[in-house]
Amino acid sequence: MSAIDTRLAELGITLPAPVAPVANYVPFVQSGSQVFISGQVSIGADGLVKGTLGSDMDVAAGQAAARLCAINLIAQLKTACGGDLARVKRVVKLGGFVAAVPGFTDIPLVINGCSDLMVEVFGDAGRHARSAVSCPVLPLGAAVEVDGVFEVA
Repeated sequence: MSAIDTRLAELGITLPAPVAPVANYVPFVQSGSQVFISGQVSIGADGLVKGTLGSDMDVAAGQAAARLCAINLIAQLKTACGGDLARVKRVVKLGGFVAAVPGFTDIPLVINGCSDLMVEVFGDAGRHARSAVSCPVLPLGAAVEVDGVFEVA
């Protein structure tokens, strides 16, 4: 068991089976030492977390949804690494998308739900560049979607 797997267990996180693509794309692509993971929506054991920030969801609920995106990113990353998360050298960049009403400005706080977990799991290697934007609707009605770029050995 890698140090990352141990850390996930300490946090009480069991990685789910990676979510299958819902359209014509692949879940990840490796180019050189970088793995590009397609957007992962806010889905967990209880199903898809749907909603719109500033309407029927508050920041705390959005952060919980973003945390689910992080877990799904790590699940895809583990598959991309052949099951060995010890290969992860760095979280390079995350791109966060939040379904929100016009005028909702706490988008960075919502995406912190994903960013914070990356740092909790990967330590300093989890610190990353990031973008965080809002949109009127996300695929399947998801509240949050996050994609990522990771450096691997």
